[in-house]
Amino acid sequence: MTFRFHAFRFYFHAKDSVHFPEGKAGNVFRGAFGHIFRQIACDPGCEAVAACPARDTCPYAQMFEPRQTEGPSGLADPPRPFVLRAAHLDGQTLAPGASFAIDVHVFAPEEPFLQYFTLSFLQFCRTGLGPGRGRVTLGAVDVLDAHRQPAARAFDGSGFVLPALPPAQGIAMTADEGPPIDRLCLEFTTPTELKSGGQIQSSLPFGVLVARLRDRISTLRALYDEGPLDVDFRELSEKAHAISMIRSNLRSQDVIRRSSRTGQTHSVGGFVGEVEYAGDLRPFLPYLQAGSWTGVGRHTVWGNGVYRLLPGPGV
Repeated sequence: MTFRFHAFRFYFHAKDSVHFPEGKAGNVFRGAFGHIFRQIACDPGCEAVAACPARDTCPYAQMFEPRQTEGPSGLADPPRPFVLRAAHLDGQTLAPGASFAIDVHVFAPEEPFLQYFTLSFLQFCRTGLGPGRGRVTLGAVDVLDAHRQPAARAFDGSGFVLPALPPAQGIAMTADEGPPIDRLCLEFTTPTELKSGGQIQSSLPFGVLVARLRDRISTLRALYDEGPLDVDFRELSEKAHAISMIRSNLRSQDVIRRSSRTGQTHSVGGFVGEVEYAGDLRPFLPYLQAGSWTGVGRHTVWGNGVYRLLPGPGV
């Protein structure tokens, strides 16, 4: 029982000054990408993806408007099979000639749509990014390994140079043998909003975190890979609720997003900071490792819900 995914890094060079508003770099890329992806992938006569007879084979529908599926109530809106990692650009203004990169993680292991991502990014390079529509160029695309390091060049700026993508990475969703893990710390680096019982969480009991990770990973696997996780959800939940939270410095970070399509504004903020747990943590390591690639909570597509496991024994 494996959770599979691809990871890519896209390298850009600024031709003009490019500004990324604070807390919204991922949203800048998500908005530009979605708009151009639909122009490239969809039939020009398609007025509504939900009613399109070809939606089951349409790359845009699969990436941006997947079908509803039975599953956890908190995931009534099906998760998209990708996330963007661009938070390091938040609040930056890049001068002409500056280089920068973003990562994209794709959870459709058999068809990660790398060519569509690349073609879409090439197009918005010409139309410009950010509030000032600064022009950029796409210099290269790399495939990343399990350590988030470049493993192979897929695109060199002028064409695809990798004959075939390497197989998807995989995380075995059962705890492997190893030394016990009795303490573990997570650092949430982008705003994270989780709900339990319909209520937004201001703290983060381990049972709530594991439940949301379990639901997200299982639903992604059900929609885009070999099916939902074959685990005893109740037993997993009982074990997770036995884990203690021994330290937390989580703090709220407010971010307001304005939709360019509707003009409406809404919060995409949440908590950031560190939280430390104690107990028998070894069985949950696969979920925490997978979640470090998928993110957790709301608005994960444009980079919310990112955390990292801080180095420690057995991690």
